[in-house]
Amino acid sequence: MMSKKQTIEALDIIAEMFPDAECELTHSNPFELLIAVVLSAQCTDALVNKVTPALFAKYKKPEDYIAVPLEELEQDIRSIGLFRSKAKNIKKLSQALLEQHNGEVPKTRDELVKLAGVGRKTANVVTSVAFGVPAIAVDTHVERVSKRLGICRWKDSVKEVEETLMKKIPKERWSDAHHQFIFFGRYHCKAQSPQCETCPLLERCREGQKRMKAREGK
Repeated sequence: MMSKKQTIEALDIIAEMFPDAECELTHSNPFELLIAVVLSAQCTDALVNKVTPALFAKYKKPEDYIAVPLEELEQDIRSIGLFRSKAKNIKKLSQALLEQHNGEVPKTRDELVKLAGVGRKTANVVTSVAFGVPAIAVDTHVERVSKRLGICRWKDSVKEVEETLMKKIPKERWSDAHHQFIFFGRYHCKAQSPQCETCPLLERCREGQKRMKAREGK
């Protein structure tokens, strides 16, 4: 496994590759971000961004989501995967925001994860992006990159990946690192066709070296 020093060196290289890495979900306030991240579960940010402009024009605050029938909200997000369960969760979390938080998005992860449809990853994204609290949200890209590079073990759970990254990366870099890992995984170290042959981390990546040997052996 990569040491703390090696992890930071690898992260420095990724940061040079993607200096402008940031949250790609379109939003203009914490509530819109919360809705967008809930919609993005098992779905691409690009697809969510196609749906949210019309959605956010129609629904401005929690009361708006509560006011419409469930079927109408389902139709508004129909092109997104799991739209039925997501519509239910959005209505439930909107109700909870009104009843428990005066209609405002809570700023702590512990409060956020109590909301319907909000897991640890979603809560970390919201606290980090909306409120500037250092956090590492582990999505499929972050998990894949961390395991391929050997920062974490293949058998590690998502929570163990998060804890390992928090130990090996300085706290002030957590939020930026989260976005940098996502960009690296989304645009370079892809799930199906990682660009190992042009990767500046190839010499440090056992997984990449194995892939390259396998390609040469064909």
